[in-house]
Amino acid sequence: MPDMHILLVEPEALLRRTVSMTARSLGMSQVHEAATTGVAMRMVRQRRFNGAVIAVECVGSGTERRYDLSLIDELRAADAPGGRPMPIAILADQATPTLLAELRDRRISRVILKPFRAKVLLETIAGFGGGSKGSGGDTPPNPFKS
Repeated sequence: MPDMHILLVEPEALLRRTVSMTARSLGMSQVHEAATTGVAMRMVRQRRFNGAVIAVECVGSGTERRYDLSLIDELRAADAPGGRPMPIAILADQATPTLLAELRDRRISRVILKPFRAKVLLETIAGFGGGSKGSGGDTPPNPFKS
């Protein structure tokens, strides 16, 4: 499984480094870190990933508040037609009905609510390698498990 490449998008540097270094030391996969959606989009254009863990943040104010799901949309657009979609897990502060509906439409494999234990994130990354390379395994995990 060490030849798997996972994209981790999380603004908190300490969390990114902890997960990345732990995954590498356990021989789980190569974790590529990005602090922002913009950096992650550049990385996605340069390499294919076997899975992604993406922190989604609320943007806008008042009634215009929404989650920035542009990176997920880009990853989904890159999925092979007729193939199994890349497994994606989302990190979020809260799971509103609107967010859950938008994620369901984008075939998200898992939602992890903050705060969470690093073990949960590592288990999610390990689950990305459940089937053949690039697959999410035969049985996708419950998308709304925290």
